Amino acid sequence: MSAISIGLLGFGTVGKGVYETISKHQGRLQAIFGREVKVSAILVKNVSKHSLPDGEVLLTDNFQEIIELPKLDVVIDAIVGREPGYTYLRQAISRGCHVITANKEMFAFHGRELARLAKHNNVSLGFEATVGGGIPIIQTIKQLLNANKIERIEGILNGTSNFILTSMREENLTFEEALKIAQEKGYAEADPKNDIEGYDAFYKAVVLSELVFGKSPSQETSVREGITGITIEQIRVAASLGLKFKHVASIQKEQETISCTVKPVLTGEAHPLYRVEGVQNAVSIDADIVGNISLQGPGAGMFPTASAIVEDLIHIGKADFPAVFEEGKSEETVLEQPVWVILGDADQAELPEGFETISKVSKDAFIVKASFEAVSLLAPDLKAYQVLGYYAPAAEENKQVQPV
Repeated sequence: MSAISIGLLGFGTVGKGVYETISKHQGRLQAIFGREVKVSAILVKNVSKHSLPDGEVLLTDNFQEIIELPKLDVVIDAIVGREPGYTYLRQAISRGCHVITANKEMFAFHGRELARLAKHNNVSLGFEATVGGGIPIIQTIKQLLNANKIERIEGILNGTSNFILTSMREENLTFEEALKIAQEKGYAEADPKNDIEGYDAFYKAVVLSELVFGKSPSQETSVREGITGITIEQIRVAASLGLKFKHVASIQKEQETISCTVKPVLTGEAHPLYRVEGVQNAVSIDADIVGNISLQGPGAGMFPTASAIVEDLIHIGKADFPAVFEEGKSEETVLEQPVWVILGDADQAELPEGFETISKVSKDAFIVKASFEAVSLLAPDLKAYQVLGYYAPAAEENKQVQPV
């Protein structure tokens, strides 16, 4: 029986991880597939900068040389950016190749079209590596929660921003100091905008929204806010209340609209994301039958991402890999009014109508209940952070609340 022939697009950190994983675990893969799994060709930017001990692997900077190989079963996309990855995968699917991608930005914008094309051509589309690195969140949702109505997903989907917030709190660092350390450790790029401004997490949230709810979030109800405005003073106030800042992506369905937020929030000790620190990622799922389940693990890196890609490859081999997103998988959720910590020099009388004060912690901090609309009316010098998880502040009245 002939080998499974793979075309690998990109030979950076992720591409090298995929190549090494397939090479080093060939015995295990052959036991699963009953035949050899072979990387036949690799697309690189500059052929002269790369060499491989296996002389049978085609190294090329021309995608057409890969797509025109006499035998090509699977194309793995390990490049970044919306193009040329989208065009390459369209060509691969049209030829009849199964495809796997780790390209979250491209897939957030073009995943639905690729899924439609894959279904039309009767091939599989793997995208586990687009969200959460080594965390098997996509397969958990697709294969293991079919009887459940998923009501909400919350996640720490970017390890860089989580590392920065952890370092600020644990090492008493400013944002700038923590970012510099993240860059020195290789967790953040020289231009960290995608991570610290929430773009990376938002792309991943879009993928989850398509998977769970069958469509992308509405632009009108989507919020993307970075962590650059968080100060060490705010982190200290939060710590005094038993709360931690986290950069959380949240997706839920309200009536017929999918809302998605990526923003800094405050988590209470009972929340599943409270103890997720450093470069770890985590996803918390609320469903009607199972309740809450959480998955945590490395969100990026050579081998965690390679693990997700190779697991997709195995699912393709087992022919249990649906290629389409399902419309209307979930119903709307009735939401309670959120709890917020209001930071800034304010008096209770200055808060607009629609705020229920739970506790006045100090002249610079209130704990309140209010709608998103009411919070949007706050004065510019006041900053509101939503509290996730059960939180009962030790206030004068010690009112217990159950925030969303």
